[in-house]
Amino acid sequence: MKRLALFLVATTACTPFVSRAADAASAAEAQEVAQKKADKTTALTKKNKFVKGSDDAEQVVVTGTRESHVKARQSISPVVVISSKTLERSGELNVANALTRTYPSITMSARGSNTNSLVSSIQMRGLGPNETLVLVDGKRRHSTANIVQKPGPQFASSGVDLNMLAGNMIDHIEVLEDGAAAMYGSDAIAGVVNIITKKKDHGLTLSGQGGANAYLGSGEQYQLDADGGFKLGKDGYVHLGAQFYQTQHAIAWGPDHALLGYWPAGADTKNYFVGVKPGSESWRGRKTDYLSTPKETRETFALNFGKPLAAGIELYGQATLGYRHAEMRAYKYPYIVPAAGISELRPITGDDELDYAAELGLKGENLFGFDWNLSTVYGGDNSRISIRDVINLGELARTGYSPSKFWDYTQKNTQWTNNLDLRRGFKIWSMPVSLAFGGEHRLDSYQIISGNPESYLDGGPVEHAGIPPQSAGTWYRNIYSAYVDATFRPTRKLSIDVAGRYEYYTDTDNTENGKLSARYDFTNRFALRGTIANGFRAPTLQESHFSRLNIFAGTGSVGGQLPVESAAARSLGAQGLKPERSVNASAGFTMEPVHGLHVEADVYQINLRDRIVQGGTVRGAQALDAIRSFGFDVSPTATNAAASSAYFLSNGASTRTQGLDIKADYLVHMHQYGNLALMAAFNLNRTRLHHNGISTIGKPLLNEQTIAYITTATPRSKIILNALWTIGKWDVNIRQSRYGETTNMMTYQDWTPASATCASGGALRYSNSCFGQFKNTPRWLTDLEIGYKITSRVHASIGVNNVFNVRPRRLPGNLVPAGGSMYDQFSNQVPFTGGYYFGRVSASL
Repeated sequence: MKRLALFLVATTACTPFVSRAADAASAAEAQEVAQKKADKTTALTKKNKFVKGSDDAEQVVVTGTRESHVKARQSISPVVVISSKTLERSGELNVANALTRTYPSITMSARGSNTNSLVSSIQMRGLGPNETLVLVDGKRRHSTANIVQKPGPQFASSGVDLNMLAGNMIDHIEVLEDGAAAMYGSDAIAGVVNIITKKKDHGLTLSGQGGANAYLGSGEQYQLDADGGFKLGKDGYVHLGAQFYQTQHAIAWGPDHALLGYWPAGADTKNYFVGVKPGSESWRGRKTDYLSTPKETRETFALNFGKPLAAGIELYGQATLGYRHAEMRAYKYPYIVPAAGISELRPITGDDELDYAAELGLKGENLFGFDWNLSTVYGGDNSRISIRDVINLGELARTGYSPSKFWDYTQKNTQWTNNLDLRRGFKIWSMPVSLAFGGEHRLDSYQIISGNPESYLDGGPVEHAGIPPQSAGTWYRNIYSAYVDATFRPTRKLSIDVAGRYEYYTDTDNTENGKLSARYDFTNRFALRGTIANGFRAPTLQESHFSRLNIFAGTGSVGGQLPVESAAARSLGAQGLKPERSVNASAGFTMEPVHGLHVEADVYQINLRDRIVQGGTVRGAQALDAIRSFGFDVSPTATNAAASSAYFLSNGASTRTQGLDIKADYLVHMHQYGNLALMAAFNLNRTRLHHNGISTIGKPLLNEQTIAYITTATPRSKIILNALWTIGKWDVNIRQSRYGETTNMMTYQDWTPASATCASGGALRYSNSCFGQFKNTPRWLTDLEIGYKITSRVHASIGVNNVFNVRPRRLPGNLVPAGGSMYDQFSNQVPFTGGYYFGRVSASL
């Protein structure tokens, strides 16, 4: 009823005016105005172009509004503008890392597990990647095909991989800090990230950066960029950009219980090598390289064009293309197979990924008095997963032979989106009104292609079985939506925005969403603003249909993720997935207490129910029977039914996220001593579990560990303080970042005494109901960059991220898995890679 009421308020308020006009300046259309203004600003500040500072908030924005000529500080809902220079000064070569370094509400996992470490997804306001909508020039961006398979804060997500975009084609990024499902549709629960690309018809920019994680002695990386524009005829433009990126593993070496040759009394040594297995003494004292970043080569390309066809009509388009080859050392210590004469197996998981998108549109003016925009966007992501330097033990035992490289599976995800947007401004009894309405059709598809037979028969390769034919398939769905959005200005000081949206899904529930925002400017220096809205997120096709089998070598146990729609999953208590539903509320102010000092503060609350999380984990013979009934071949490996498990996804949780965002900036003119741009940003965030679902067989869906993943794995607070000093040809940037505490519930591992028991019964070691609480205490990071303008067109800089080589807190011995990480890899706190030294040269021609 609440969401229906909100929708009715929106549509009722707008209906009297629909016959008179329409608004819907698509975000891409309003961006043209923003780009022209940006070009003028660049020309005016050309003599000191490396000083941006507080000017970002004076950028005309296209996110969170259907009006044109709205600046960030004038917006009804809070919008943050992050310029390309700010991203560049982060020192990071990946877009996702740069956002995390410069914007406090966005975080990332310190290290993903297995294949999800090969892609990069952001989290906003402590919610998952699937709860943040990513746009490119106002158009919905397709997500990665790769679903996060292992438990953790990002489990089962398949967000947009920002790193598959050419970062040098980004003009700026606009972040809407509000729920906006009524404006943009599904996923816009935590907020909206809108990437605005370059569209200039002139100039050429070249740049290169290289660096390494010096304290680790690894992680060497470099990137080469080129972009430029030229005229298309007399009145059109083409802007092209390309980027090449390569990085080696950054390895955080650590002690490995399996290789030490000693252990405390009562330790579980069945998977140990030194001192346990014959022929392993040569490994004594070696450290594990399990904790590392991927080795990656990536090429990305982008193109924008626009060309007037007639008076008031323009053809425009965009294309992006990215290819990635990434490798991750899949598992910890070596495997030894004396019977086959193998003294070392070090499996490596690989991902060959192709990401693409193409857009074509027409926009114009005065179609029966309306501005209009018609567009179509087709994009997708293909991810081919393989594993090498490993063998299939079952096949080896059966035939005496096993290959050492396997194609495990391929995932493909595509999205075809068609939009028609209309807009028009008019007056009602001298009251300005901006009205927008439009419609959208989207076709989603998801495909799983099974790997070669050796990857799934006879138990598959060690610890990493491929996907068999019964898990393969292709799934589609259509989404039809219509929206209306109106902005009223009853007085010069009061602005009210009302929006409503209806979406029809062919595979899940339909939804109505509404949004009501208001802003009152008491003076030109102080304004209050607030929003209340409801939202939703439909289950992704990956969440509904993905399945996977993990084989734990040496233990005789397996673990399987079963598709929630399958009979096998339903036998364990699974139910069909339905959309997540949210109610968002925020309120805040923006002010300029003294000239040049800008301060914004907003509090927010996000109530999210029917949240899609890991369903109940079922162990024992029942789980093994379900895995077999689905068709997985586990006969050669599943000898330990008691330790085997199966799980599925469910709408198993309701959470409440509350937080506070504060931002301030001030540009100090010091005359002959240059200029000093100061910025401070703070995010305080807390998520609490309000409901833990019960499966159809009467078991809670989440335990203490999985609850912590969605509530306390994200820092309680994050602060970014930045100072940019420019004087003459020099510029110096200093950034201080504080990451607040995270808390996770860790599994008791092999060094836990066998005699220790869990309060709820059973052994404490490897318990699924008793866990060890681990707190990552707050950490400060210091970043420094010094730049110099060699000529008016060439700039060079050197810098260090994490000057003092700060690392996460280490786990105690009883919580460290054999061959695993000495850090909590599920914490969204500071990276484990330590200090990073880099140099960069750029030239504008």
